[in-house]
Amino acid sequence: MSEIDPSDLFPNDRTLNAVADGEITQIHRGNQYAEEGDTFELDGDTFEVVDVTERTLGDMTDEDAKREGSADLDAYKERMVRAHGGDFTWNEDADVVRHQVAKVE
Repeated sequence: MSEIDPSDLFPNDRTLNAVADGEITQIHRGNQYAEEGDTFELDGDTFEVVDVTERTLGDMTDEDAKREGSADLDAYKERMVRAHGGDFTWNEDADVVRHQVAKVE
């Protein structure tokens, strides 16, 4: 367990603000950026990484997309293409790591 820099886990100000506002509670990344129990501070609040799970893109659901700030999985896929400058292809077998976070009360 350690204190981490939230910008290492969440790649831009939009996602950091959405985490602080409770709109994003997880993120899938190509690599693991935190361990369960790690904490970080955002806007004076403490957040904890509560789950880190290896998955594939094919494991993702509409609920996962909503937890990441998208309306559904199709909207999430479109956002990934935009975020990667059009150089992103959805591969159901691609390995990803889901990081779930929760505000510490």
